[in-house]
Parts: sequence; structure tokens; C-alpha cells
Amino acid sequence: MTGRSILLFALAALLEIGGAWLVWQGVKEHRGWLFVGLGAVSLGLYGVVAALQPSAEFGRVLAAYGGVFIVGSLLWGMVLDGLRPDRWDLVGALVCLVGVGVIMYAPRAGA
Repeated sequence: MTGRSILLFALAALLEIGGAWLVWQGVKEHRGWLFVGLGAVSLGLYGVVAALQPSAEFGRVLAAYGGVFIVGSLLWGMVLDGLRPDRWDLVGALVCLVGVGVIMYAPRAGA
């Protein structure tokens, strides 16, 4: 179940960050409404994928996903925009991933 959850988080990040990037490209970089439209579709699919998480607690899933989004955004920036994260970016990303693990996968009473 944890492996499936991690894959869903990764796919959700790809869809949300990619969708936001497409909208950004369409608006800020004047690449047109096709980019904006594709971004909107991708953002909608992100919501569907997020809803496929095995956990039924919306707030918990989205809180944990926030950490995944941060790490994914840094990776996206490195690959597509030439971002060179400094050590504080990397420390922050690690803190976020630890938070994801605690929020989503820590043992809980009754679970």
C-alpha cells in the first residue's frame, strides 16, 4: 500500500507541477491559450489522482502532498529551468520528505 501511495504522490506532482508550468508558459511566456488549456486539464487530472490515495483523510493526504509538491517543484526547476538548488533548498526538501513520511506512514492507533 505504501508503494502505491508513493507512486500516486509522484504522479500527482507531475500533473500539478506540469499543469502549473503549462499555464505559466501560456500566460507569462506568451505561448498561448493551448498551453493554458493543457495546463488546466493537467491540473484537473492532478485532483483525480490525489483522490486515488488509499487514505480516506483528505486533509492528511493534501498536507503530506504539500511536501511532495515542494520537492517535485525543485526537481522540475532543476530539469526544465536550470535551477541550481543550494544546500538550504536541499535541507528544506529533506525536512519536507520526512514530514510526508510522518504524516502519511507513521503507525496510528486503530489503523
